[in-house]
Amino acid sequence: MSFSIHGVGVSNGIAIGHAHLVSHALLEVVHYQVPENLIEQEVARFDQAINTVKLDLETVKSQLPNKSPAELAAFINTHLMILNDHTLAEDPKLTIKNEHCNAEWALKQQMENIVEQFDQIEDEYLRERKHDVVQVVERIIKVLLGRPSQVPVLEQEKAIILVAHDISPADAIQFKHHQFAAFVTDVGGATSHTAILARSLNIPSIVALQRARTLIRDGELLIIDGTQGVVIVNPDKDTLAEYKLKQEQWQIEQQKLKRIKLTKAVTLDGTTIDLYANIEVPDDVVQVKASGASGIGLYRTEFLFMNRREAPNEQEQFEAYKAVAEAMDGKPVTIRTLDLGADKQMNADTERSCTNPALGLRAIRLCLAEPQMFHIQLRALLRASAFGNIKILIPMLSSLTELRQTLLLIERAKQSLRLEKAEFNNDIEVGGMIEIPAAALCAEAFAKELDFLSIGTNDLIQYSLAIDRTDDSVSHLYNPLHPAILQLIEITLKAGKKLGKKVSVCGEMAGDSKLTRLLLGLGLRQFSMHPSHILSVKHQVLQSDLVKLVPTARKILSSHDSDKIEPLIQKMNL
Repeated sequence: MSFSIHGVGVSNGIAIGHAHLVSHALLEVVHYQVPENLIEQEVARFDQAINTVKLDLETVKSQLPNKSPAELAAFINTHLMILNDHTLAEDPKLTIKNEHCNAEWALKQQMENIVEQFDQIEDEYLRERKHDVVQVVERIIKVLLGRPSQVPVLEQEKAIILVAHDISPADAIQFKHHQFAAFVTDVGGATSHTAILARSLNIPSIVALQRARTLIRDGELLIIDGTQGVVIVNPDKDTLAEYKLKQEQWQIEQQKLKRIKLTKAVTLDGTTIDLYANIEVPDDVVQVKASGASGIGLYRTEFLFMNRREAPNEQEQFEAYKAVAEAMDGKPVTIRTLDLGADKQMNADTERSCTNPALGLRAIRLCLAEPQMFHIQLRALLRASAFGNIKILIPMLSSLTELRQTLLLIERAKQSLRLEKAEFNNDIEVGGMIEIPAAALCAEAFAKELDFLSIGTNDLIQYSLAIDRTDDSVSHLYNPLHPAILQLIEITLKAGKKLGKKVSVCGEMAGDSKLTRLLLGLGLRQFSMHPSHILSVKHQVLQSDLVKLVPTARKILSSHDSDKIEPLIQKMNL
């Protein structure tokens, strides 16, 4: 019987192949009592499982091909870091001893405690990191249960699609060597590692399917439409023929896009457009260079602070920032200062509760409340600026008071380096993120005191429309084309133009090629996105004539009806 399942498409493309189901070990964990005389043996079994997984991950990492995407090694390092964390490697042993329970049960209980803390984090990227913890625990439990590797022996001519509750980066790497055609999972989001890996490997992927692992049977024929976020199970002949044609057309288009990698992003009327890349870890630079990006428009520094009990020291941060600056060979590298959520502390023992994390102590508010931690990061950033074209980006500004306090702290960090006679770029540019409606409405005032602005559309939409986009019950209301959002973007762009300050967009809207011409028509000249989206956006830029786009963009701006905007966007893209 043919049927379809809808989820979130996180990596475009079409794949046709047979399902391979990956079991979910966490569902198989049962609780049982361990006799007193066997407790130490149970603890030893737990330690052995931890060591086995460490060895497995190190082996996977050492076997990565030289040309593998940079994300792969970075994700393995993240999982190794989780394995070494006291809360995962040591705390379950206390549960085993205190409750006389089996290792699998103790580990699962600890995982649920950790995941509960992650669920309180407002920042979407950081909240998604809970899946890393779950994936590591899943791997340990497989060892404890004596489960063999689930990579199947495949016939080379068959395309195989992985169907899982979740896929860890380490598993994904192993699966990649077997040339799987696509990934589909029950859980995950647009910023999950499964999604990031799928995009970097150019593998169609759909997440948040909820019950795919239960509904799909091993070996069933599947069509994966990563663009539409649809899985078609057991398609009929006509549907199969239709999607085979779409698949061929998609592959042809992807090959065409590669031809423009070295082409400068210039519109038909001769306007140069800057296309920058967003990164999370230093190793992402490899993919940035491969994409032909003009530089890095957003370097999230949160990865340095994740999955650890203590904040990274100045030298560790300096080395990370310096590595990116040097690797980019003088191209701009915009580094965003720490943007952690309200109750995400460096040390889990000092967890702070918050009724509404979205409106709580996060981003620049947290940094101003923790000046010593902020001072260390600013010194590291400034020191690294001596080795490349680094710019500092301040997140979640809402008032000029916050901005001025931040600028004073930057000057304080500079002065401390002067006293040490340390080298840094004294004229380093400082920009601010416009992601709160109040900041957009006061964009001109911010532009007067900053060197550049960057519009974070993800949070701007969330705050403007009062919608938590991770809440399934209201996620359908999350609309980048809401008239108010477009007007806030236009206000910010006008402020930058009036004062001669550059303005970029670094949210998901920048990487959506369907919106490229609209943003160009509104006046945007700098886009920053995931490296995998750069070529498709560049393709739109090369075919755009700004003179023709502006009138339609003005018409869209004057509309107060979202339903009327979509047809105008389609007309603009013809």
